[in-house]
Amino acid sequence: MPARQDASPASQTLSRGIRLLEELADARTPLSIDDLAARVGLHRSVAYRLLRTLEDHGLVTRDAAGAVRLGTGLAALAAGVAADLQAEALPELTAAANELGMTCFLVVLDHDECVTLASVEPRHAVTAVAQRPGARHPVTRGAPGRAILSQLPPRRWPDTVDARLAAEVADAAERGWATSHDEVVPSLRAVAVPLSVQGRQPAAVAAVYVATALDDTAIAARLASAAAAVREAL
Repeated sequence: MPARQDASPASQTLSRGIRLLEELADARTPLSIDDLAARVGLHRSVAYRLLRTLEDHGLVTRDAAGAVRLGTGLAALAAGVAADLQAEALPELTAAANELGMTCFLVVLDHDECVTLASVEPRHAVTAVAQRPGARHPVTRGAPGRAILSQLPPRRWPDTVDARLAAEVADAAERGWATSHDEVVPSLRAVAVPLSVQGRQPAAVAAVYVATALDDTAIAARLASAAAAVREAL
């Protein structure tokens, strides 16, 4: 996950520590300190000191060989983010994922990006697309982004929204769901429905898949049912 470049970080040390966590999350496998240092462009000694601090807080762990992986302390932090929304969404995402046979996930708006808050893979699928919680991409890309933009007035859209995307968002708003093909990840398709909860940033419930016998309308109808259940529960 690339570091955001909106402005110079107020704390370079904190920014470097976060970048180490992001690299570990993207790798999804343990990495050596040398690998991590190279990935974020730090001297090994600097990376080591940062990792020791993160380890003290339970955010990373090291095995006997010195390989670093994310720690369980991150799970406790993540659970506190919109805890009630996650609690209500997870059962609905699980039911939809198993019924559709595809990964279903909850996305929320963060500035001009979509951030995956919760994700569930189908129980019995032969293959399933992984969608990591915490993953983010511009709101101008992908079905979840269109579903979120459809809930916002154009004055709140990013400046990069062009006429083509504006028309697609208008279509999504009219029919109540959005689609995308090969946008966020090559070869993947997605369907998303808006989730609007009073007092919260716009969100979306989405499904991602490679191929399916279901058409987009059927997928959207199932996701809409899940979104409605979450909205009524909150």
